Order: sequence, then structure tokens, then C-alpha cells
Amino acid sequence: MHESHIASELLKIALGKAKENKAKKITKIYINLSKKDHITPENLKFHLKVLTKDTIAQGVEIEIKKANKTYIENIEIE
Repeated sequence: MHESHIASELLKIALGKAKENKAKKITKIYINLSKKDHITPENLKFHLKVLTKDTIAQGVEIEIKKANKTYIENIEIE
């Protein structure tokens, strides 16, 4: 469940950033995904979609690009 753990950690970060900004909704998450994590963007998106159910990120658009390390580049909020 390596993918689920990474997705969970990324979601925690996004939700924390949204809370700091008193957001009601996360509309888009921009993620840089490390090649070292051996996860496909599609698999990460799937796990994030499952984890966002019943959160302010439910239905979020997810943009992923390959990078040297995995992190959230930015989020869009309402």
C-alpha cells in the first residue's frame, strides 16, 4: 500500500494548506511525483480520489508531473 500512504500524506498536506487559508473547497492539486517512488500518475490519482471522498477535496482536479522528488507544488481553493 505504498501508493495509498503517499496519497494520504499528500492529501494531509493539501488539507492543511486549505485549512490555513480558511478554504471551503480544494478545486485543484498540482503534484510533482518522483520517479524514485515507482508510482504511475494514474495510480496516485486513483488513491487520491478514494481518499478525498467526504472531504473538502472531493472531486478535486489533480495534475501530476514527474520530478526529482514528490511534493505538492500548489493547490487551488475556494
